Amino acid sequence: MLTKKPCNSFWLLFFVPESVLADTLNQSNTAWVLTATVLVLFMTLPGLSLFYAGLVRSKNVLSVLMQCFAITCIVSILWLAGVYSLIYSDGGAWQPLIGGTAKVFMPGLGTATLYGDIPETVYFMFQMTFAIITPALIVGGFAERMKFSAMLWFSALWLLVVYLPICHWVWGGGWLAELGAMDFAGGIVIHINAGVAALISALVLGNRRGFPTTAMPPHNMTMVVTGAGMLWVGWFGFNGGSALTADGAAGMAILVTHIGAAAGSLTWMFIEWVRFGKPSVLGIVTGMVAGLGTITPASGFVGPGGALFIGITAGAVCFGATQFIKRVLIIDDSLDVFPVHGIGGIVGSLLTGVFAASSLGGLGLVEGVSIMQQVGVQALAIAVTIVWSGLFSYIILKLLDKTLGLRVTSDEEMQGLDIVLHEETGYHNL
Repeated sequence: MLTKKPCNSFWLLFFVPESVLADTLNQSNTAWVLTATVLVLFMTLPGLSLFYAGLVRSKNVLSVLMQCFAITCIVSILWLAGVYSLIYSDGGAWQPLIGGTAKVFMPGLGTATLYGDIPETVYFMFQMTFAIITPALIVGGFAERMKFSAMLWFSALWLLVVYLPICHWVWGGGWLAELGAMDFAGGIVIHINAGVAALISALVLGNRRGFPTTAMPPHNMTMVVTGAGMLWVGWFGFNGGSALTADGAAGMAILVTHIGAAAGSLTWMFIEWVRFGKPSVLGIVTGMVAGLGTITPASGFVGPGGALFIGITAGAVCFGATQFIKRVLIIDDSLDVFPVHGIGGIVGSLLTGVFAASSLGGLGLVEGVSIMQQVGVQALAIAVTIVWSGLFSYIILKLLDKTLGLRVTSDEEMQGLDIVLHEETGYHNL
């Protein structure tokens, strides 16, 4: 999503379309980014909500829907109250580390205020939808066992302490952007970031009661597939909208996104088919999510051939990671956030540095930068994100555990979070 970020570095300007640097309204670009904004919010509500809700047991379906809905509301208010400003406004001497406070509560914002050649209201909303889905992804790491109050505090603190600085460093003109880290639509900022936090959450809270000896299959696969389909469609706004232009750049981002998703789906399906004798519906939709998450950082930099390779790699590597974490490490990352999003983001971010090269069909690296040099920068950005997200996610969780308590009791977990935390049930006939 590098085309969106205000920064003076030559590398960023190299990828920013001329129209984004203009100071007059472009109605075509505005219409497209408005559409993309709706698509990205559609990914969380209802896409991710239904996807996650179908994956849990029936006694916890409402708890997951409630968590995604509440996160959407909390992040939206915090975004206005200062998160947007601290990521995307000028931080002066502190710019490499943090943005400024000039846009806290957006004073002076009007209908004629522009960001490049689109209204800043549209840019503000578009970026907000990315901030919303990131902590919502983490829900999959602690599903079916975290207190609702602890979830609210964790999501808010995590947005401020983890998402905000990493987003600024990569997308807001911070030090990783100046180094040339490539992350078009969120492989580092969103998928690795959320994936690591989900893994830490699973470790701190511990496994669900009965895991791994008790079977805990998805309670509603129809809901899962419906949510997955919404994610696939919404992802075109996620990646294509990140170009901020209604042109060939957006078209290429959408094309490679689709190829990556299809390749990831088929790869996961065929591996499952060979290994277990039958292809599962859960497998093909999980492969799709893996392909989408892995192509995300590369979507504005690679061509269709690179996307095909990245998608196939995503399906194979993320499948292996899922099996390893659940069956070897015995870690209950309930909805496979780390092996799918975290590992996918890592693989995609590294391969971005490879397939962005014009010799491999990409849009080209900065002149004088080799593939190995770019991969090195990518690896640095990945390592920084893993350490920062892992460390501060752990600190936030332990702090909340000492104060509010993180986890419901064993009896409450057996009864189900829907009735225990919300006094409601998703299915009245059960």
